[in-house]
Amino acid sequence: MADLFQSGNRETEPQAATPAGYRPLADRLRPKTLAEVSGQEHLTGEKGALTRMLASGTLGSLIFWGPPGTGKTTMARLLAGDSGMAFEQLSAIFSGVADLKKAFEAARHRRANGRTTVLFVDEIHRFNKAQQDSFLPVMEDGTIVLVGATTENPSFELNAALLSRASVLTFRPHTAESLETLLQRAEALEEKPLPLDGEARASLIRMADGDGRAVLSLAEEVWRVARPEETLDARTLQEILQRRAPIYDKGADGHYNLISALHKSVRGSDPDAALYYLARMLDAGEDPRFVGRRLVRMASEDIGNADPQALVVCNAARDTYDFLGSPEGELALAQACVYLATAPKSNAVYTAFKSAMAAARQHGSLLPPKHILNAPTRLMKGEGYGDGYRYDHDEPDAFSGQDYFPTEMGRKRFYDPPERGFEREIRKRLDYWQKLRGERRDR
Repeated sequence: MADLFQSGNRETEPQAATPAGYRPLADRLRPKTLAEVSGQEHLTGEKGALTRMLASGTLGSLIFWGPPGTGKTTMARLLAGDSGMAFEQLSAIFSGVADLKKAFEAARHRRANGRTTVLFVDEIHRFNKAQQDSFLPVMEDGTIVLVGATTENPSFELNAALLSRASVLTFRPHTAESLETLLQRAEALEEKPLPLDGEARASLIRMADGDGRAVLSLAEEVWRVARPEETLDARTLQEILQRRAPIYDKGADGHYNLISALHKSVRGSDPDAALYYLARMLDAGEDPRFVGRRLVRMASEDIGNADPQALVVCNAARDTYDFLGSPEGELALAQACVYLATAPKSNAVYTAFKSAMAAARQHGSLLPPKHILNAPTRLMKGEGYGDGYRYDHDEPDAFSGQDYFPTEMGRKRFYDPPERGFEREIRKRLDYWQKLRGERRDR
């Protein structure tokens, strides 16, 4: 069998069948008290929200929001136990209306006997509106204390009525330090160290991507495949475990968080951070065309006329990607990203458009002044359409200084370019025209 373990062709010997009663390492290490929960000290610490709730002797309905493997299910069990309540668990993936009715009826029976039920619903965002609404009566009359867990943003995925009756607690991804704590607990439980050198241990923690359950599963796999007296280095570890894909759901929070980070890095004129988030999105499998569209938006929203070329560059990058595809075309997106981050910034057009839109909605019924309207018929000419209009190209400086807003509105100032980039020149023009407008109005 030794030949099977040569470098570059590593295989493992057949494993024995999983013994009866086997429990995964993550389950055996499940905390039994809040003090044992790692990585959520902002909730379980001395001043944490959950600590305060338990100290008060009351527990209201909660929504646990956070990535996988951060202890949401464990925390719900511990809260029920520390509060002396019954614990019942459902998964929105596998449960329907009949399951909910059964759970509510069991909770009513317990309540009649003086015991409250903590109903834990995993992936609660997968319930539709009607199913979410079914929780409201039993939450309001105290039949259940709902603890819902979700990896999705509750603001988008849960009904407002449900959110108004529950507090949202945010669970954070594990840090490298808290994952290291979990590994040390695993080693103490197994009574043996992980057969990894320092670099490999750090690599395994990175592979877990903030997921506590994942780091323990990976550790268990390492113990399973390592030969006696063997210490794995980082390269061998990656060959054995392969590379764990980044946790990034293109339809969920990972998607929105990273595009937000990219946008704000560009706005903050930090090309290095912008490139980092761009690379993370592309590495995680984001559609480069989506990234290209967002870069075009940034060019208009955050650079605008401070550098009108930014919009041209972004459109060219998008077209280049369509022409070359991946991975060659991704470089054009990176070029556009750096261009935007290093360009002068202005949201003057963006804010002007928002103000103009608000004015349009407020004054949408007003007619433009008659002097700037065409008079294609004799009747309209008789009504004064076009009277007094001055053709700007026939005026000195090709500028008449007329008012173009509806008479009832008066002049408005929406666009206020800053003294940055090309908009410095635009401001000079506007100031000059404003001066001429005042002079010609006084004649």
